[in-house]
Amino acid sequence: MDTWSAAVMLFLIMDPLGNLPIFMSVLKMIEPKRRRVVLIRELLFALIILYVFLFSGQAVLDFLNVKQETVSIAGGIILFLIALKMIFPQAGGSPIGLAAGEEPYIVPLAIPMIAGPSTLAALILLSNQNPDRMADWSLALGAAWLVSATILLFSGAFHRLLGERGLTAMERLMGMILVMIAIQMFLDGVGTYFSQVS
Repeated sequence: MDTWSAAVMLFLIMDPLGNLPIFMSVLKMIEPKRRRVVLIRELLFALIILYVFLFSGQAVLDFLNVKQETVSIAGGIILFLIALKMIFPQAGGSPIGLAAGEEPYIVPLAIPMIAGPSTLAALILLSNQNPDRMADWSLALGAAWLVSATILLFSGAFHRLLGERGLTAMERLMGMILVMIAIQMFLDGVGTYFSQVS
């Protein structure tokens, strides 16, 4: 996987367009002057957490003695399940509501909306598959985060431009692309496993 493919994959998993309504509903209870400050703070928290997982994920896998093909198969399954939820969203999938005027702090915006389990698993997978390409993965993560952050910072404009139906259509399209990435990841893991066994 090259750098830009990894960036696209991470962007699709972060799903900023799908998360727009949730971000808007969480932030609407905060004073308009504070909204951008809170959002930038949460985006920076998420970025720090993502980079920590990118660089420490391999050490965790080594400690647990988990092999690359296992991570690839598990990552493919996780991404597939996330993609299915994007294509067939369930009602009531919004985060737990905050008290009126209460600012979100790390949860639920930084984790799990941006730095969710699937994004963290994908970062561990990337660092495990090619630990000698950490500069590429860092660039891919930075690019995916920057595009996601830009979309979320201009959430009002995107919501007005695309509307509810447009956002739903975009999320489902991203889900379809993510399904293909997940299946390829799963097949790569299975192929590696059987080649080692035989």
